[in-house]
Amino acid sequence: MSWPGILEPWSAWLFLLLIPLIIFYFLKLKRPQLDVSSLALWRSVINDQRVNSPFQRFKRSLLLLLQILLLCSLVLAAMRPFLPSGADRAQYLPVLIDCSASMAALDKAGGESRLAVAKEEVTKLIDNLLPGQRLSLIGVSNSARSLCEFTDNKRVLHDALDKLQVQHTSSRLEDGLRMAQALSLTVPIETVMLFTDGNVPPLVNFDLPFQLNFQKIEAPGANVGITAVNAQRTRERWDVFVRLDATENSQMTTTVELWRDGKIEGSELLTVEGGKSQRVVFPITDLSAASLEVRIKPDAFDSLTLDNQAFLDLPSSRDVVVYCPLSLMTYRQALQGTPGVLLYPNDDGGGTAAFYDLLISDQPSHADFEARMMVLVGFVPTDLKDLIEITTDVAEVVDWQRSAPLLQYVSLKDLMFGDEPKRRPGTEDRAFEERGYEILAQGRSGPLVLQKAAGGKDLYSILFHPERSTLVYRVGFPVLVKNTLDEARKLAGLSEAKSQPTGLLAGRIMTPETDYNVVAPDGVEAHVKTTVDGLLSGVPAPQIGRYSIRTEGKEVASAGVSLQSTPETELSTVDALQMKETRVGASQVTLKTDRPLWPWFALAGFALLLIEWWYFQKRPAGMPG
Repeated sequence: MSWPGILEPWSAWLFLLLIPLIIFYFLKLKRPQLDVSSLALWRSVINDQRVNSPFQRFKRSLLLLLQILLLCSLVLAAMRPFLPSGADRAQYLPVLIDCSASMAALDKAGGESRLAVAKEEVTKLIDNLLPGQRLSLIGVSNSARSLCEFTDNKRVLHDALDKLQVQHTSSRLEDGLRMAQALSLTVPIETVMLFTDGNVPPLVNFDLPFQLNFQKIEAPGANVGITAVNAQRTRERWDVFVRLDATENSQMTTTVELWRDGKIEGSELLTVEGGKSQRVVFPITDLSAASLEVRIKPDAFDSLTLDNQAFLDLPSSRDVVVYCPLSLMTYRQALQGTPGVLLYPNDDGGGTAAFYDLLISDQPSHADFEARMMVLVGFVPTDLKDLIEITTDVAEVVDWQRSAPLLQYVSLKDLMFGDEPKRRPGTEDRAFEERGYEILAQGRSGPLVLQKAAGGKDLYSILFHPERSTLVYRVGFPVLVKNTLDEARKLAGLSEAKSQPTGLLAGRIMTPETDYNVVAPDGVEAHVKTTVDGLLSGVPAPQIGRYSIRTEGKEVASAGVSLQSTPETELSTVDALQMKETRVGASQVTLKTDRPLWPWFALAGFALLLIEWWYFQKRPAGMPG
C-alpha cells in the first residue's frame, strides 16, 4: 500500500488559523431577533455580558463545524497531497513519441488514431507533473526532432504536444534515442519514456545509457495497402506492377485503380490475405510521358488510409544517346546493330549532343564530357594514377563480381589481356575504396574493372583495352555491350521506373547551379540550388503526394512520393526491443502517474463554503414570511 505524499508540508502551519477561528466563536455575541411578551426577558441581555467570555462551556454549532472543515480543506489543498503511483519521478524526463505512418491507424471506424491515444497518455504526464520535474518532448519518425526543451511549463508542453502530427514515413527509433543521449550530456537523465504502437524494427543499434520505459499502444484494426509500384518498358508498352499487402490474420477485398493524368486507365478487384503479397499488372501502350496514380478502395474497414494511394512518373519514350569515338570500332559495331540507340559521332566524325546518357571512350580528354554513365577503357583515371599503372605484360582474370550489372552473364574465365594493370608498391585494395571505387574484376597484379558512383552518375573504368584482348572474340562481348546499354537506360529512366518512397526526393539532373523551389503537397516550399553537375538532391519529402519543382514561378518538373513500406502497411508490432547488450520489453500495464489530491480538497472547500452561505442566509425558525 502506498501512503499519500505531501508536496508542500510547510503549508501545515496554516492549521494554526483554527485557534483564532475558535476564539472568535467564543467571543461572538449573538442576539437573535424575537418577539417577546414581557420586559423580563431583557435580563438575558445583561447575562450576555457574562456568558460572552472565553471561559465558557463549548456548545455544539453547525456553523462552526462548517467553518472548521472549510479551513481544513483549504489548508490540505495548500499542502498539495498526492497518491504516489510507484512510477519513477525523475527530475528530467525525455518523452519519445512515435509519429510514424502507422500511428495514424484507427482501432475502429470513427475511432482514435494511435497517435491520439499516445497524446492522451502524455497529457496525463503533463497534467500530473510534480514540482521540480521537467519534461522534454521528442517526435520520432524517420528522424527525430525536438518538440520542446526541458520545461515544467504545462502550457508550453501542451502546445508542443498539440502540434505533433503523423509523418508519412517509417520509424527510426535510433535517432530518438541518440537525441535523448545528447540531452543526457547537459542534464542528468535516468529514465526515458517511449510511446509507440510497436511498429518499429526489433533490432536497435544503440547502447542504452539509461532506463527505457517502453509504453506500447494498443494495436489498431485490419489494414490493406500499396507497398510497391514500378514499371518496366518493352518495345511496345509499359507494364505497371502494383503490389499489395495486408495485416496478419486478415483477408480484405479491394478495388485497385490506375489513373493516368487524371483519367482512369484500368481497374481490378483483388483479395489480399495477410502475410501473402498480391500483385496486379496494368499494361500501358501509350509510351509518352505520364503521371500515374494508383488508388485502392477496400470493401471493409481499413485502419490506415495513408497507403491507399501511390504515384509513379513515366518518362517520355526516346533513344538512348551514346557517344563512342571512331577509335573503338568493336564497340561502335555492336552499338550500331542495337535498336533504340542514337550514336555519336557520325561515321564521318561529325555530330555532337549537349548531354549523353552513355559515353564509351578510350581517350582521357573525353572524361570531361557531360554524361550520365561513363565507361572509360584502356587508361587509368587521373585520380588513380598514383595507385596503379598499366604495363604491357600479359594479364588474366583472377576473380570478378558476377552479380555486378555490367558483368552479368559475362564470363571472363581464361581471357587473355595485352595490358596488365599493376598496383604501385605499398598500394592495397583499401586505397581504391577510400577514393570511392569498387573493384568489379581482379587480376593477378591489380584491379581490371572499377566502378565509382558519385553525384547521380556512374563511372566504370576498364583498365585494359578490349581490342587488345580475347574478349572481343567471345560471346561475352556483345553481352557486355548490352549490359552497358541496359544500365544506361536505367540511369536515364528509359527502361524502368519506380515510385519514390517518402523521406527524400530522388536526385535528378536539372540545369547546373540554378535555384529551384520545391512545393510540397501542403504548400510548404523548399529552396534548393543544383550543383555544378546539375544534380538536384537532398529535398525532404515527408508527405505523400505530388511535389512541384519550379523556377521563376513556372513548374518545370514534378515528382510523386508514396508510403510504400511493408512494415507500416502490415502494422506489425514487437513486444520487445533488442539493443546491443540488453533487451527492453513493453510494459504490460498502462502508465500510472501520481494522482494529485489537492483539487479534490479545494473542491470540497468550495462546497463547504456554499453550504455555510446557505445556512447563514436561511430564514431563522419563527421569523414571519
